[in-house]
Amino acid sequence: MTSAFLWLALLSSACTNQNQSNLMSADKVKVTDLQTDSIPADQIEVATLGGGCFWCVEAVYQDLAGVYSVVSGYSGDTKDKADYKLVSSGQTRHAEVVQVKFDPKVISYEDILEIFWNTHDPTTLNRQGNDVGPQYRSVIFYHDNRQKDIANRSKKEVATEVWDKPIVTEIAKFQAFYEAEDYHQDYYNTVGDRNPYCTYVITPKVQKMKKMFGDKLKEEAKN
Repeated sequence: MTSAFLWLALLSSACTNQNQSNLMSADKVKVTDLQTDSIPADQIEVATLGGGCFWCVEAVYQDLAGVYSVVSGYSGDTKDKADYKLVSSGQTRHAEVVQVKFDPKVISYEDILEIFWNTHDPTTLNRQGNDVGPQYRSVIFYHDNRQKDIANRSKKEVATEVWDKPIVTEIAKFQAFYEAEDYHQDYYNTVGDRNPYCTYVITPKVQKMKKMFGDKLKEEAKN
């Protein structure tokens, strides 16, 4: 491997190799998503998805019309504790995930999953690119039987229409969500090109989403 390719490979591994103290400001990072406390329950649906490093998945969903909030966190294990150090150690079966709260009258759960299937690789087991480990697995945690049915149906559809390799995405019942540390929230918007991982890994995913699903973007994201 040439030095240039080695350098890019090192850049392309997610959170574990990044020095957060050099990238984040001294101030506590604040999630910029709209708070949903005052929104009627029938106008909110929740999707919990894992597609590799949660920085990537978070960035993909933030610009979509109808999305109220996207929060990075951990889900998928019966253990009642999850934080970045514990999950990265491999001592749990938690995955890095995002919780997307959205208005189903504006963007449907089917739309959410269509974007999910097209912005990560659901054919690689326990990895996305150079991010390797069960915490980076492709997974859909369904919140009710309706979501379960939609997830299973959409998985079968993309297996024949989008991907020519077997889909390894786990579809499992949602148990609990543990919000990730402050420095992981709104990461792409906060850090941007100060972290090469954003430039070389996250930006192409966001650009692909905008190209494929431009009609579903918030107005301010269309420019």
